[in-house]
Amino acid sequence: MNVEAPKLAIRGLTHRFQIEAQTEPLTVLNDINLAIEPGQFVSLIGESGCGKSTLLRIMSGLLPPSEGETLHDGKRVAGIDPKLGFVFQQDAVFPWLTVEGNIEYGPKARGVAKAERARLVEHWSAQVGLTKFRKAYPKHLSGGMRKRVDLARVFANSPDVLLMDEPFGALDVQTKHVMQQVVLDLWRETRNTVVFVTHDLDEAVFLSDVVVVLAARPGRVASIIRVGIDRPRNEATRVSDDFVAAKRELWNAMQAARAMSGN
Repeated sequence: MNVEAPKLAIRGLTHRFQIEAQTEPLTVLNDINLAIEPGQFVSLIGESGCGKSTLLRIMSGLLPPSEGETLHDGKRVAGIDPKLGFVFQQDAVFPWLTVEGNIEYGPKARGVAKAERARLVEHWSAQVGLTKFRKAYPKHLSGGMRKRVDLARVFANSPDVLLMDEPFGALDVQTKHVMQQVVLDLWRETRNTVVFVTHDLDEAVFLSDVVVVLAARPGRVASIIRVGIDRPRNEATRVSDDFVAAKRELWNAMQAARAMSGN
């Protein structure tokens, strides 16, 4: 039987930071091994200090690991790659560009023809519900709308992996729920592989196929939870028995990870 190769493979990944007041480097991640399948939606969750964001940055090529490697389609990640799209926690929109200027920024920098850039702007602004705001500047948009610009800008670069670092952490609950549904709709259209960092159990359960629970000090894989909730998911999913059961399983896994960390 043919087994599809992982889209992302993390092998023996360890990372250390040098702290000025300490003679020995601080190990923040220790021997991480993961295989993420094509089209899978994976969340990383764990208490503060477990290295979730550091792991995501290493996976994206923004940060080289101390040991080990990340493979993207079997090739070692050794720097920034437009096929590895990154959505930051903070707004990353350019305030001096309009919505459409932000969306076309990456393709324009890569030399994509004007007609194709116009098609990308039209498509992705529509997909995130910003068609009527294409000429607006970020200062005139709400936090949720700026996050939609972030998403459209990343998707316009045609990534096959989307790495998201707590992108909705600063949003109110209602807006967060809306944006979670936007992400699922985009994911269903593109079938990108997604790795999503969060500290929110509900968010992890609602979005994910798989949740990787990290223990802290040093960060390491404590458990891997498969979320067996049918798709597509919507607001009714959040009050279903399956959702409650999956959240309970993840909560128990978080408590076990906390015990591993000595808390």
